[in-house]
Amino acid sequence: MPNIKSVVKDVKKSRANRLRNISTKSAIKTFVKKAKAVMDAGDAAQTEGAVRAAVSIIDKAVERGIIHRNAGARRKSRLMRRANKASQTLS
Repeated sequence: MPNIKSVVKDVKKSRANRLRNISTKSAIKTFVKKAKAVMDAGDAAQTEGAVRAAVSIIDKAVERGIIHRNAGARRKSRLMRRANKASQTLS
């Protein structure tokens, strides 16, 4: 443990941020997985809602600096591409 007061505060803050980051990244994976499962099930109405929720949580993570903006864009692009492909097979 550091001796300098400001460094002690920094360590506490970075530990808290690390937990927040891990939690948010886990939530992203969960929402994307749910959206993919709904797409595979073939329900168009639920697919739209699930994709919206996943995109929303990805955008929030990018906004907070938890993931890089290009990584967020890539994840959203892949998800939307899969959703569009799934909607075409339903039609």
